[in-house]
Amino acid sequence: MKYDVVLKNAKIPYGDEMVDTHILVKDEKIAGFVTNLEGIQYENEIDVEGNLTLPGCFDSHTHFMDPGFTHRENFLTGTSSAAAGGLTMIMDMPCCSKPSVRGVEELESKLAAIKDKAVIDYAMWGGVTGEDIRAGKKHIIKEQADYGVCAFKVYMTPSVPTYERVNDPEMLEAFRWVAETGVPVGIHAENFAMCDYFVKKFQKEGRLDGPAWAEARLVEAEQAAIELGINFSQATGARLHIVHMSSGIGAKLVGEAKKKGLNVTSETCPHYLMLNYQDAMTEHMQFAKIAPPLRTTKDNEELWEGLQNGSVDFMATDHAPYEIETEKEGEGMNIWTAFPGIPGVETLVPIMVSEGYNKGRLSLSRLVEVLSTAPAKQYGLYPKKGAMMIGSDADFTIIDLEKEWTIDQKKTYSMAKYNPLHGIKLKGKPVKTIVRGTLVYDENVGIVVKEGFGQFVRRQRIDKLDKTIKY
Repeated sequence: MKYDVVLKNAKIPYGDEMVDTHILVKDEKIAGFVTNLEGIQYENEIDVEGNLTLPGCFDSHTHFMDPGFTHRENFLTGTSSAAAGGLTMIMDMPCCSKPSVRGVEELESKLAAIKDKAVIDYAMWGGVTGEDIRAGKKHIIKEQADYGVCAFKVYMTPSVPTYERVNDPEMLEAFRWVAETGVPVGIHAENFAMCDYFVKKFQKEGRLDGPAWAEARLVEAEQAAIELGINFSQATGARLHIVHMSSGIGAKLVGEAKKKGLNVTSETCPHYLMLNYQDAMTEHMQFAKIAPPLRTTKDNEELWEGLQNGSVDFMATDHAPYEIETEKEGEGMNIWTAFPGIPGVETLVPIMVSEGYNKGRLSLSRLVEVLSTAPAKQYGLYPKKGAMMIGSDADFTIIDLEKEWTIDQKKTYSMAKYNPLHGIKLKGKPVKTIVRGTLVYDENVGIVVKEGFGQFVRRQRIDKLDKTIKY
């Protein structure tokens, strides 16, 4: 057999150890592993120079704003930024596009708009809102699931005008509907009444400081929302997923639910591991404004513990950039009126390598789980994605573990030239990104594929993560 590509001099994970090998690629799939290339015929080679080679890393929570809000981000800039950050796959949310995705017609419209832009592969979330529940549109759930969406998103607090939040009984009904499909339902877990009350209270008091936003969207609002979600999951059998979980108490609640055998999972984001609200929101003001907000250093530590023990299942970014001039610091804008959201796809993998693996917080095997394997399994894409197995897509994230560098908010493929992680020094950086055996990004060259190389990937199967909690 003549192979299409050989990845030479790869260092791949084997449990918590690394193994030197060459990886053979045929028809965009992993075809084998060899220690000696003598007698092997191949057309092209990619020398990864002894760097750590992970199964392609996957961000399952992005808002690339395309179509409809491309002044913020589009699928070319968003996926280019992701590729530069070592990501081979993303999964985009249904809300931040126009029209929002709440049925197959809107999903196909979105896919048509982005198909010639992406440089890495992508999957999709499905959508359901309070408006859909009240209208009795149960059919849209099965239709989207049959089309291949990987999960459904509901908001407990307002998102955008075209994607209405659910109240408590509407969320219960959504859980019942989605439970029939077997796929997860992801909730933005903040109690609306609590957030609304304290935001209005602080505004009336005249507070305009950055930390006011985090103190108004208090941690008890996330706690109450997660507790309600767990209750509804237990009652309906729905697979509950807590997206962008910001608090240590949230990790504890998910861990306790797992111990009871409930189908509850969670993700967190790098900013919830790295930043505390008091410092970051004082320094960066609305450029560190997100929802849920940043928390305390204690929450940072407890979320790292959650990643270690399994109460936090994997990482994502909630990449949600906004235009600086009109949506972050437009005329008359303040901490309350600026739009909440930050970019993240270009720094997810580097932060987990530097602050997780290189600093001993995460083992190599756990690093692979939280960046690749676990999200791919959760969303029914494994072992096509997220796996280092013969027959899996030849997706690889190549990391120089020794490279020291500093996050620079201006040096990014994203349209959003702001980042509250700006100035943080890291050790470890993606230097090559390979999708289906093709080099997509090289640190020395940049993006090296044409727009539209990335492909839409439908959900392959129904799979569930292990509920094990490690003590």
